[in-house]
Amino acid sequence: MAQDNKVVSLKAQKMPDRFSLPGSLVRLRDVSGQSLKAVMSGFFDKADDALFELADKAGTNQDQTAYFDAMRELRLRRKNMTVSVLQYVSRAFNEIGSFRPGGGSGNLDEVDQDSLALVDHSDLEQQVAIDNLINKLRNQHAEAIKLLNVRVSHLVPAVKLDDSQMPLSPEVICGGVAEACTDLEIDIRAKLVVLKLFDRLLVGILGDVYRDANKTLIAEGVLPDMRRAPVGGRSPAGRSAPGSGQSGGILSVRQSSEPMGPLTAPPDDVRATFSELSALLHQGQGQGDAGGMPAGGAGLLDTGTLMSRLSDVQAQSVHWGQGEVVPLSQQLQPVFRAETGGRLNAGQVDSDVINLVSMLFDFILEDRQLHPVMKAVIGRLQIPVLKVALSDKNFFNRGGHPVRKLLNELAMSAIGWTEKRAGQRDPLREKIESVVDRVLNEFTDNVEIFSELLSDFGHFMDLDRRRRELVEQRLRDAEEGRAKQERASKATEALLSEQMAGRDLPPQVVTLLNEAWAKYLQWIVLREGEDSERWQVASALTRQLVWSVDPQPVEEGTRSALLRAIPGIVDGLRSALQEIAWDPFATDAAIRDLELAHVDVFQRLVTTSRRPTPEEAPVQANTTEVAPPAITPEATQQTQSEAPPQEIPEPLQAPEPAAPVAEAASAEPSEAPMADSGPDKQWLDRADSLRVGSWIELIRDGGKIRCKLAAFIKATGKYIFVNRSGAKVAEYQREDLATALAAEEITMLDDGLIFDRALESIIDNLRSSRKD
Repeated sequence: MAQDNKVVSLKAQKMPDRFSLPGSLVRLRDVSGQSLKAVMSGFFDKADDALFELADKAGTNQDQTAYFDAMRELRLRRKNMTVSVLQYVSRAFNEIGSFRPGGGSGNLDEVDQDSLALVDHSDLEQQVAIDNLINKLRNQHAEAIKLLNVRVSHLVPAVKLDDSQMPLSPEVICGGVAEACTDLEIDIRAKLVVLKLFDRLLVGILGDVYRDANKTLIAEGVLPDMRRAPVGGRSPAGRSAPGSGQSGGILSVRQSSEPMGPLTAPPDDVRATFSELSALLHQGQGQGDAGGMPAGGAGLLDTGTLMSRLSDVQAQSVHWGQGEVVPLSQQLQPVFRAETGGRLNAGQVDSDVINLVSMLFDFILEDRQLHPVMKAVIGRLQIPVLKVALSDKNFFNRGGHPVRKLLNELAMSAIGWTEKRAGQRDPLREKIESVVDRVLNEFTDNVEIFSELLSDFGHFMDLDRRRRELVEQRLRDAEEGRAKQERASKATEALLSEQMAGRDLPPQVVTLLNEAWAKYLQWIVLREGEDSERWQVASALTRQLVWSVDPQPVEEGTRSALLRAIPGIVDGLRSALQEIAWDPFATDAAIRDLELAHVDVFQRLVTTSRRPTPEEAPVQANTTEVAPPAITPEATQQTQSEAPPQEIPEPLQAPEPAAPVAEAASAEPSEAPMADSGPDKQWLDRADSLRVGSWIELIRDGGKIRCKLAAFIKATGKYIFVNRSGAKVAEYQREDLATALAAEEITMLDDGLIFDRALESIIDNLRSSRKD
């Protein structure tokens, strides 16, 4: 809500400059930055598992889609979101007293009623979620937050701070979370899922951040004896922080012995971030060893001349041979060569920029995710990117910088690219090469060309993605249809095998069951599933059909039961085949064959019932034998109609198959050697963690194929992989996929933003060298 009338006068209080913070606050900022980074990393690791579990248990497709969208977006944005939160908290330190956190709805008493306006429903839901998160933090960690507030206020007594303005207040941290979530390209449903995860996974572990923050200030000597926050929140008399004096304890950061931490630069001051990188660079290399020369040196190359010489080298790179990659250091040799043959040096700042850009491209050109051909094409952008970085230090800090975004888009589009055969057209490669050529030919100092190229390349990739998604959707539909058909076939085969096992069935009945009747059973599974009532009715009719041509066991009431059941069986069979539009002539022929089979059954039953037992033989020898009447279908129907209803027993059901001997013996200890238990659990977990859209590199027939997971078919447990064109190249069952991962026949590819990965790698390497 707008708060235009809420104006705070700053004349009465002097706001500390971000480079004149008390040394203890600088230390707190750096330590809390590291703690928050670890907390965010743990959150994203747990969030991935939690979202997958929620998606697996989702009750509707809409819920499952929301969970998978949130999972995918968090995977892609985790680094950017972490940096965004850290920078937001950094601003709270560097602009202490003037920084106003956003994200929450604020206090109703502070709202200017004249500026009230309707809030969008989705914004309101997000605002409510952030407010709930703030309230939970304040309730669960109230004492630690109050102690921290008092200690921070003690360090800057000249500044009046609200509770929400404290650098590590719940409002600041949750405001950073809210700001980080604004860039998520997901709908409000999935975004609320993410915020709920922050609520669920982040609140508890932030207590450690507050405790560590208090311990840091205690170690700095800030009110070390205070155990409880005073009533009213005022700072009690106590020990002052070292370095604090009459001026409120202000100590220049440049005089502090602590190095700049990851929270040094707010997002609106890009030179601070570049200064941080530069400081790390010098701490890793030693002062004066960054390739530069002190200002005022005889061999100094000013920035303007440097840019002019770089443009000359850029023009020459157009003529490189195909596939040629020239390191930046080699390209810069003629730039720093004086006309007299001596060597020129760049100024300290320019030298730092050159070193950082060189490190960025070293990472990109060594990245195994990119095909060597694409590395060569993207490598031609080294000089233009260096020129941008020299003229705009915002390049290193601004995640949305068009040059950075263009590099990321080019690298991401090429991750699944494979070289085409000679003479075969390659639209993606042609497009990337045309983008690079335009940069080399047209870029001088106007960065707008990168925005134009980014828009054009984005349009090309959108069209390409829609085409690929259409192909992949057709593949998924075909695979899901095939999976359903396989499932229906297996269910039908299992039922028929179970009912026909151990039966002596006429050949024409076997043909009927395996052809027409099997099609009907499959049709039911495809339409209504195996758990449907329709399937149960069809299964019962199958059992009766088999029993009617081979009744087992034969009992006294078998003949009567058979007479009563046959008309229903025949009618059910005819109706079922008509429902699937089976050939009417074939249906009539099958019914006639079945009636003949029933005639044979009645003949056997009559013969069996007339056969004398040894005990009856002497008696029957003196009696006159009566020949059994001829049994015909017409006679069968007549006999049934004449039978009194009360004397007709229930139709006999086919007996359940006996339990296999192997089952009975399963309780016995087996001396057979243990079978191979399959891949280890870690590889099965790796297979389970594979998400739709993930890229892999597959070793096959001595070559490497790049493909991505297009679909996981739940019905059959198949993982379907496609190439960049959307054509299927491989399919795996879960165990086979885990085995291939264990054998390193499949390796995962990181489809994250290449520039961000490169920058993170540089920072990690510089910090490691500083520790060494």
